Amino acid sequence: MVTFVNDKIEDRYVLLSENDRVKKKIDWIIEQIKINPTFGEPIAKRLIPKYYKVNGISNAFWVSMSGDQRLIYSLTPISKTEINATIIEWFTNHKSYDKRFGY
Repeated sequence: MVTFVNDKIEDRYVLLSENDRVKKKIDWIIEQIKINPTFGEPIAKRLIPKYYKVNGISNAFWVSMSGDQRLIYSLTPISKTEINATIIEWFTNHKSYDKRFGY
């Protein structure tokens, strides 16, 4: 199962045009996560932004969307056989990614 961290992020996704390259890439990443939840690169716990931690996120993965674009997601076990992947946010440029992660 793949969900969004909150309504704001989901609304941001829904508002993207079906022909938008970003939306197409997000859709592709979601399908890859459904196949293999650990598809992305894990982010070391010490590097997870405090902004995520205060919102209850204890693990995070990143996926390159293209060039300097990144999508961040987290995994939460639902049961012994089910995992929920939560899309936290995506960045359309490296500057905003760097800012979030404090680089």
